[in-house]
Amino acid sequence: MGRIVCLGAMLQCSFGMAPSTFSVFDPTRPTLTPAKLPIGNIMDNKPIVNIPPFGMCQSMANPTVASATAAAMGTLTPMPCMPVIVAPWAPPGQLRISNFPVLLDNACCMCTWGGQISIKFPGNNLPNTTAT
Repeated sequence: MGRIVCLGAMLQCSFGMAPSTFSVFDPTRPTLTPAKLPIGNIMDNKPIVNIPPFGMCQSMANPTVASATAAAMGTLTPMPCMPVIVAPWAPPGQLRISNFPVLLDNACCMCTWGGQISIKFPGNNLPNTTAT
């Protein structure tokens, strides 16, 4: 079983050139003790709101990267990342947070441009994470 993910978790996309930081903006969300960090659920998959860009994108499935690469005569030309996520994080956790399964650090989600977004650090380093 994975660890519960909360505000401040470190994310990485397989086609991104930089990590980004997971955000949770629901003030009514339960928090982890003792840090009082809001807990994520599998529906916290909104680009910009929950999942910020990953610097530059290197996916040829991304139309801006493909266009810039073609203009550079086939030399891969990364372009600014703008994640496009259409499905929730998977697999879901057993616990429910705000009516949806909790987000665990073994989950991932896919960007439409082919990148796999994974959780590199859950946002807390508590040995026995508990929700309150």
